[in-house]
Amino acid sequence: MSRRRTPSDEEIELWEQVAETVAPLKPRAPRDKRDAAPPKPAPLLRPRTTEAPVLVKPPPLAPMDRRNKSRVARGAVGIDRRVDLHGLTQAAAERELGHFLQAAQEDGARIVLVITGKGKSGEERGVLKRMVPMWLSAARWRHLVVGFEEAAPNHGGSGALYVRIRRAR
Repeated sequence: MSRRRTPSDEEIELWEQVAETVAPLKPRAPRDKRDAAPPKPAPLLRPRTTEAPVLVKPPPLAPMDRRNKSRVARGAVGIDRRVDLHGLTQAAAERELGHFLQAAQEDGARIVLVITGKGKSGEERGVLKRMVPMWLSAARWRHLVVGFEEAAPNHGGSGALYVRIRRAR
């Protein structure tokens, strides 16, 4: 790695002699390079506009509190609808879940049970168990979903979810 150093007066004089022998491609006014201000660097980013984009933030998910989850698990509060996604492909399960949630909201359902299954051991197994919570958290379904929680063991445990449905407006 080389370090920059300032040229001596002798080197500057030599350079000026060489520079005088060269003809510029485009004629321009001569100037003293030692007195000139360094050129301003070009801006790397475009200037910001005064108007910031308005992002509509979806309502946050509200998990079920312990008391209500316990009441659903005991059967004191009923599950309005159920959907079983076992055996469906990921794309088919996503479509089915979307139709199910929409219909549940239209019917006035408050709590539904989504059965994903636990999947088998291995990295590629249990795809729906991983994907359904991601879908339910997505902004595109926030108008349908208030929140979700893992179901109680008598309703499927980690292979099922209680989903709270948002009221239709």
